[in-house]
Amino acid sequence: MEEQAEDLKELLQGGVTGATPNVSETVSNNGHKTRIIAITSGKGGVGKTNISVNMAIAYAQLGKKVILIDGDLGMANVNVLMNVVPQYNLMHVINKKKTMKEIILDTEFGIKFIAGANGFSKIANLSVEELEYFAKQFSTLGNADIIIIDTGAGIANNVLQFVAAADEVYVVTTPEPTAITDAYGIIKIITTEIIERPVNLKLLVNRVHSADEGKRISERIITIVGQFLGYKVDYIGFVYDDPIVQTSVIRQKPFIVVNPTCKPSVCLKHIVGRIEKSEMTGNEGVNTFLKKFLGKKYRN
Repeated sequence: MEEQAEDLKELLQGGVTGATPNVSETVSNNGHKTRIIAITSGKGGVGKTNISVNMAIAYAQLGKKVILIDGDLGMANVNVLMNVVPQYNLMHVINKKKTMKEIILDTEFGIKFIAGANGFSKIANLSVEELEYFAKQFSTLGNADIIIIDTGAGIANNVLQFVAAADEVYVVTTPEPTAITDAYGIIKIITTEIIERPVNLKLLVNRVHSADEGKRISERIITIVGQFLGYKVDYIGFVYDDPIVQTSVIRQKPFIVVNPTCKPSVCLKHIVGRIEKSEMTGNEGVNTFLKKFLGKKYRN
């Protein structure tokens, strides 16, 4: 992507600053619109969680109110990357043992964090009363500017549930052939399993060695998706491969904090800038998310 490549050169040279319950009756956020982003991948090991955590912090550095939700219910590890030990998680809310306010953690990185939990998929079997309680609690997140959901990798129903409800879905891949194949696979599943509404899909290529490599990989996937699935996927950008990422994982401190001007940090700040320039349609927000999430308009 030429635009991103040129901006990155400039930034790197100069540094960077900076039944279903009646949800409509439950949710009231005084017209505040919250952008809800789901970040997913076809396979594990492509850096999806690292992207989620560091993107959330990049948004916070712009002065946004950010909530990061760990939606990877089988291998939850967002807290590990931030060296946070959550005492409570979403299951405590679902079981009506805690309120949403009681499980949200403030972090040293300027974002709020909500831990996921194994068994979260049981929400599909809750009573109307329990769903109404969950909807009421989730609606309290509506004062956030951005909610980022780090979904699990692959095609579990809870992944599709998050993906179907989010305003935007970012599919993370890498230049590895297996990752490319799996990225196409998850896009195919999303576009064929989620019914009655389009999904705003965007592609992010992680661990590239050049801007040309990111563009080449994205064009290959986007072309195949368009040709065989008849679906439009946008390219949101790339993130450079860099040893600082592994160093930050070992230190349990996000790389955008460890080195704010390293190439991966600059890439993510640029991507966040591009997202912020894109207009919201007017249908985004916690209210809409809950209607779609609890409605589950996808095939089982």
